[in-house]
Amino acid sequence: MTVLDIRALNRATLARQFLLDRTGATAVDVVTHLCGMQAQEPQEPFTGLWARVRGFRPADLNDLLTGRDVVRTHMMRRTVHLLGADDALAWRARHDTMLRGRVLTTYRHELAGIDPDELAAAGRAVMDDGRSRTMAELVQALADRWPAPPRRVLGELLVAALLPMVQLPPRGLWRTGGGVRNALLTTWLGRDIAPFDPDGADPVGQALVRRYLATYGPAASADLRAWCGLAGLPAAVKAVRGELVAFRDERGRELLDLPDAPRPDPGTPAPVRFLPAFDNAILGYRDRTRINDDAHRGLSVAGERVVLVDGRVSATWTRSDDALVVTPLRRLSPVDRDAVEEEGRALASLLTDHAHERVRIGSPSA
Repeated sequence: MTVLDIRALNRATLARQFLLDRTGATAVDVVTHLCGMQAQEPQEPFTGLWARVRGFRPADLNDLLTGRDVVRTHMMRRTVHLLGADDALAWRARHDTMLRGRVLTTYRHELAGIDPDELAAAGRAVMDDGRSRTMAELVQALADRWPAPPRRVLGELLVAALLPMVQLPPRGLWRTGGGVRNALLTTWLGRDIAPFDPDGADPVGQALVRRYLATYGPAASADLRAWCGLAGLPAAVKAVRGELVAFRDERGRELLDLPDAPRPDPGTPAPVRFLPAFDNAILGYRDRTRINDDAHRGLSVAGERVVLVDGRVSATWTRSDDALVVTPLRRLSPVDRDAVEEEGRALASLLTDHAHERVRIGSPSA
């Protein structure tokens, strides 16, 4: 079985994530190809799309959100994701058990004695009037029936698990703040959620396997599970295994892939890319060493924004009042510093609506 080294896996990931070459595809097509973008920090997807799409404009994503082509909803790993509307409707029922289980496990003491189905029915009855609500407003409407649990916990169970909700604009629009107002996914899109297949065939699970590999492969089953948070995909992997090819990594793990997916030459040059907090290219794996050294694994969990140099996490970046500030994690060569500064100036221009292009590169962090 062919062994793929770290650099080969790195270049495959960059190519499929549109980080080796920016794509001319539309923003909605890129969101769909990426199987959604993690988006609990509302402004971060703008940077993620800018890093991948040639000529991306913030107005492009604004239009997708207000036009209901993409939605902000809880999905993979119980985190808020930016998803294409069709994917949100197709995948939600497949994620229901995971979403419920994660909230009920996290707050098992606070939610002891709660019947989730009864609570879900009551919450849906409130939301069925078609009005959007904050989480606090929804909980307040149910407080007389469930006075014991902490309101924040009860609200999280309702909004992040029991009821398929979307966070409505202006949440997630460019340079727009404000709180979260929720509506039922079906109300906002005017379409029904695809039901979970009762016969065990799991076509949605099989589609998730194929879609994941197209965007993240070659990858191990453990990587797939870490990305989506679903435990019940071994049967789906087994069902599509005849369509796939297999490799091994340098640790001996089996990696699965689509036969015709891009696997560029490991020597392919990789440009500097600035990534947002919680970017898919890093969080999409259990083993992240193809793009991020183990010594820096905590950066992605902490929500640090990172800079890729030669395809690897090599710096962090933040915004100050007057510049985009880059902190290298290792010593950068003069050529790499120039490339980081050039890409940083372009990003600074985007983030400031062309007010400035100032970049400061500091000394390597300890």
